Amino acid sequence: MGSTIVLHACCAICSAHPVSYLKDMGYRVIVYFYNPNIYPVQEYQKRFEAQRTLCEHFGCELVEGKCKPELYYDFVKGFEDEPEKGLRCDKCFELRLRKTAEFAKSIGVNEFTTSIVISPHKNFSKLTSIGERIAKETGIEYLAVDFKKKDGFLKTNKISKELNLYRQNYCGCSFSLR
Repeated sequence: MGSTIVLHACCAICSAHPVSYLKDMGYRVIVYFYNPNIYPVQEYQKRFEAQRTLCEHFGCELVEGKCKPELYYDFVKGFEDEPEKGLRCDKCFELRLRKTAEFAKSIGVNEFTTSIVISPHKNFSKLTSIGERIAKETGIEYLAVDFKKKDGFLKTNKISKELNLYRQNYCGCSFSLR
């Protein structure tokens, strides 16, 4: 087996194809579920349980980051009224990717990436820019893979249907419920 990578997972559906893809690339994948933005707590639990099911299916390690919603709300303070895909979302991505990079570094892993980019609603270039900036700041590498390419979004949905994974109908934060 090749090197290890930490994959930030926003949810099981979005991470299904990325886990498969990274494993096919020869990586040992550690899935880091860090999402203090997810509201309410019942939604968080549903998403985490689906992630557990996916990781068991693929035989990869799942690590749950400490979920402290107050950290998320402090981080996006002043951006509460931003529209979806606006600056509040950028701040949220930054928080989650930064914590992923810090986790990777703390366990001696030199690479990280995120499943968020598989969503057709998320901007790959923007997420890559955030990831690469954090990589420079932390001294580890950000693997920029546009997982939605080559039918990645279709593949992730196929895997999630086969495993009967929980499917949410909003991004996750209380603001996206509006």
